[in-house]
Amino acid sequence: MLITTTLVAVLCYAIATVLQCRRLSSTAHEQLRTPIRILGLAGFLLQGYAVYLELHHPNGIDLSFFPVGSLIAWVVAGLVLISSLRHRLDNLFVGVFPLAAITALLTAVTPEANIHKPYAGGLLAHILLSLLAYSLFTIATVQALMLSRQERALKQHHTRGLVASLPPLQIMERLLFESLWAGFLLLTAALISGFLFVDNLFAQHLVHKTLFSLIAWSVYALLLAGRHFLGWRSQTAVRWTLGGFVLLMLGFFGSKLVLEMLLKM
Repeated sequence: MLITTTLVAVLCYAIATVLQCRRLSSTAHEQLRTPIRILGLAGFLLQGYAVYLELHHPNGIDLSFFPVGSLIAWVVAGLVLISSLRHRLDNLFVGVFPLAAITALLTAVTPEANIHKPYAGGLLAHILLSLLAYSLFTIATVQALMLSRQERALKQHHTRGLVASLPPLQIMERLLFESLWAGFLLLTAALISGFLFVDNLFAQHLVHKTLFSLIAWSVYALLLAGRHFLGWRSQTAVRWTLGGFVLLMLGFFGSKLVLEMLLKM
């Protein structure tokens, strides 16, 4: 059931991505928007069921490397699908859908890490806040990459394809910082809840994860302060966004990769 569900989800994501790429090539394919969303939604629902099967076990929840990666990609896909109803963000599908498909497939074919644990309510709240923060920063990073490409294309007077289908540059910047602010607030709440509810921080080998998260939080705080007080924008915002995301992923997935895989080899 898990493999079948995952394969169908991957197929839906793949077809939606191909159709979205066709939309980028010409405005004549505007009628593809509805099928793309339907396929994306089908992939999202199927991946959600697969994620549920992968995470929930009789003796606890599996929050190992691949299931968590699939969970974050699933949340990102859902948030982008919802956001596309309000803003012209369909082009994010080109990056988000393949990410969701790859993580879902890797999780389904990779042997289980057998790390199933029961979690208390406070710790679950910390985990949920962290996952939502990582998801929003992933979206912000994709937006930053799109913004960077859009700005370069406009400087070179290339106004077709991707650039023509994106919102104006000012709106793209506003959407980027909206995502950054939302992710920053959630990351702040996640860090506070972590200090409150995570016991034996040193014994659980979480010091490096916490350190990277704090450094990433500082990077995002400086970026948002620079935006507010100094008017930082465009490539400066892109570089700081990418830097914070790399630090955040090193802390979260880097620690999981080392603890769950490399140290067991």
